[in-house]
Amino acid sequence: MYKTLLIISAFLLAGCQDKAMTHFYDKSIASKPIGCLRLQVVPDNAEYKKVLESLYRFSDNCNMTLSVSYKSGIVCNSSYNAARKTLSNFPSSYLNMELRQGMSLLYSYYIDLEGKPDSADIKGAWKRIKSDLKITPQN
Repeated sequence: MYKTLLIISAFLLAGCQDKAMTHFYDKSIASKPIGCLRLQVVPDNAEYKKVLESLYRFSDNCNMTLSVSYKSGIVCNSSYNAARKTLSNFPSSYLNMELRQGMSLLYSYYIDLEGKPDSADIKGAWKRIKSDLKITPQN
């Protein structure tokens, strides 16, 4: 009985994990306070900009840039993934956020999604980035 309960609990907890991947290209960025950020969303998306601008006051005069890119409607025709597409929710979108200083990539956040990124995905990504980095509150 206890084994069964333990196994069920493990599956439930595994389903609640953050499936995002993050990478520190410059390890020192985690300990440096970040006082300002410039926002770049590619392709341009007014909804995503509005959500992010409600969470942080971005500045066009900053040398640190938060680059946000996304794609939805991705279709994989590879037979290699046929079983995975049939047996699970295969991602059809992604959300990528990168912190850059000039041309240097310092940090990245990436997540595969089953549908078009929405405001909850954007807010979740921002929350994770703020927990990983020392971003000075602007709002």
